[in-house]
Amino acid sequence: MDHPGKAPRPSRPGRVTVVGGGFAGLTTAITAAEAGAAVTPYEAHATLGGRARTADAPYRTNEGPHALYNGGPHWSWLKQRGLLEPVAPVRPADAVRFRFHRGGTLHRTPPLALLRLARKAPELAPVDADFATWATQAVGARGAGAAAHYVAVALFHHDPGSLSARFVQERLHRVAALPPEAHYPVGGWGALIDRMAARAWDLGVRIETEARVGEVPGTADGPVVVTTSLASARRLLGDDTLNWPSGRSALLDLALGARRGDPFVVADLDAPGWLERFSGPGEALAPPGEQLFQGHFPVAPYESKAAGIARAELLLDTGFPGWRERTTWRREALAAGRTGAVDPPGTTWRDRPAIDRGHGVYLAGDQVAAPGVLSEVAFNSAMGAASMALKNLKLARLDARHA
Repeated sequence: MDHPGKAPRPSRPGRVTVVGGGFAGLTTAITAAEAGAAVTPYEAHATLGGRARTADAPYRTNEGPHALYNGGPHWSWLKQRGLLEPVAPVRPADAVRFRFHRGGTLHRTPPLALLRLARKAPELAPVDADFATWATQAVGARGAGAAAHYVAVALFHHDPGSLSARFVQERLHRVAALPPEAHYPVGGWGALIDRMAARAWDLGVRIETEARVGEVPGTADGPVVVTTSLASARRLLGDDTLNWPSGRSALLDLALGARRGDPFVVADLDAPGWLERFSGPGEALAPPGEQLFQGHFPVAPYESKAAGIARAELLLDTGFPGWRERTTWRREALAAGRTGAVDPPGTTWRDRPAIDRGHGVYLAGDQVAAPGVLSEVAFNSAMGAASMALKNLKLARLDARHA
């Protein structure tokens, strides 16, 4: 049954093939199907979601900390289709439990210089200067360093100060907004993916799981949208130009026995790092009596995962005394090149790999030429790819009529 407020499905003008069943792939599939196209997504794994998968109970973790920003374009798109709820904001009780690690100790408030910098409009930051240089001129070296480390939560990069000032400031302005933009799908991002998959099925989308695609399907029957990671797309398309900088982060998932007074977030201002209690806004993410924390600690190309985990444990020692004895479950991982694009000085999102790859092949994902923060890039590129694919179908139909 169609969702309320949606027009009846029109006749199918052609078929769109989608490679990948993550957030970008499902956005593409839903958008194309709503316009009347027949759509078949192919997902290599048994479950949908990509980086938006949520692990099975009892510890329902995402691949690194995930949040949905209500200032982003996907918020209204999901809400319009009845796919957004239930979603939880940062609760007032948790908002007062932010802690900031600087100078080796925890503080309840960030440096004033960081707050002053975060209020500056992103348009004031230059594209062709690095963030450290621009921010130091604005608020001094100490405030600039704290801001660069704080915004790493939205970058997964070991040296945010080396990136384009405009790129970093756009993210700092968003992640430091009050009230917080961050919201959390209840049940984890996997619950959101399940709702999107149900919407796709309702539209007649034929989803194929455990269907690894080894080469790009022919486009004679319709356009192809590749929504895999950029590295996978590079191999699939045989296109060595599909490169763009990303980051490396050590990921730490941890369950601790519940204790009153634990921080909600500990942000490291001495080095890039972030630790967050995800079972605050989503109690069902861990068994009763336990708290689920997820953190990421960016590491340089020459550093090991162990270096990031060591910084994580330092943060835990400072913010959660006795955490080792309270630990009931733990998992570590290294995310390399799977955390979205970062823009070096002199570049913007327009310089990233283009959506249109020619000959009826399109690209979507979080390292593609589209604006936004984190998952917003995947969403915007998916919307662009779907629009281009639908235009391709329309032109092909017109050509067939005149043949």
